Amino acid sequence: MMTVRAYTIVICWLLCMAPASAAQSLPQLEREIARLSSIGGGMVGVAALHLESGRSVVFNPDARFPMASSYKVPIAVQLLTRVDRGEARLDSMIEVRPEDIHPGSGTLSQLFQVPGVALSLRNLLELMLLISDNSATDMVMRAAGGPAAVTTRMRELGIDDLRVDRPTSLLIADFMGVAGLPPDGAVTIETFRQRSASVSSESRAAAARAFATDPRDTSTPAAMAALLEAVWRGEGLSAESRTLLLDIMLRSTTGAARLKGMLPPNVLVHHKTGTIGATTNDVGIIALPEGAGHVVSVVFVKDSTRPVEERERAIAQIARSIYDYFLFVPAGIPH
Repeated sequence: MMTVRAYTIVICWLLCMAPASAAQSLPQLEREIARLSSIGGGMVGVAALHLESGRSVVFNPDARFPMASSYKVPIAVQLLTRVDRGEARLDSMIEVRPEDIHPGSGTLSQLFQVPGVALSLRNLLELMLLISDNSATDMVMRAAGGPAAVTTRMRELGIDDLRVDRPTSLLIADFMGVAGLPPDGAVTIETFRQRSASVSSESRAAAARAFATDPRDTSTPAAMAALLEAVWRGEGLSAESRTLLLDIMLRSTTGAARLKGMLPPNVLVHHKTGTIGATTNDVGIIALPEGAGHVVSVVFVKDSTRPVEERERAIAQIARSIYDYFLFVPAGIPH
């Protein structure tokens, strides 16, 4: 099996030796992404944008994909917008109530089950993005004004094909076929588990099929790339909020095998993963070495019957091809 180093040498040699009209064309990168997409199974969507040159590549850019936890990026943008407007404070202390503890919440569910705990809004924002804590996410979403406010903010930024509709508790409930939860998603983890235990395997399978075509909490690859570009360029956020958001995304502890999976050591990646059922995602901004710039990289995988590890390998391979192209092919070459 070819090592990462050998793979890089071969790619570099091909790009340097081949005529500019052939190997050094964005259509070739598109074909490579299409080839690699088969690794993950299902449908793959990709959008990549080199921020300094404006060069871009897309694959199924307008198809809708469940964002899963990658929808925590637009939630963070809306919260920080409220902070910038003086409508919320990151040092505000938020009480963690029993009905705030939801499935998929590692730190909060393990450490803060006893009533009386309060965390700052900044702490919750970090838990949401660093470890993808779902309880923290729903508390942040509430402070951000709710799902509709997040979607409205996307429209204000000119992003039309990204929508946020539910707190994580309801998103997961719909995927699992758990019915009868409060509209705001406030439910204790014990109640959620009891309701979940009563769902038949047939109902659970039907719910998963319905979830796959549900337009709620979805984005196109192009729309997510547009949001990440806006964040990077500081559009709609203060310099302080932009820096904070990018710093937290840089320190994310999830998804080591996805966008970062085949990149060289120490490459900086500001990113957010997402996983639910047949969906596996990673979205972020890759910093190229040697002053070569930065690449917004969005890779969505949906409707896959293959193991998560194979979907992650597809994301990693696609990210590496994007990295190599924009690193080794200078701007200005005809394509």
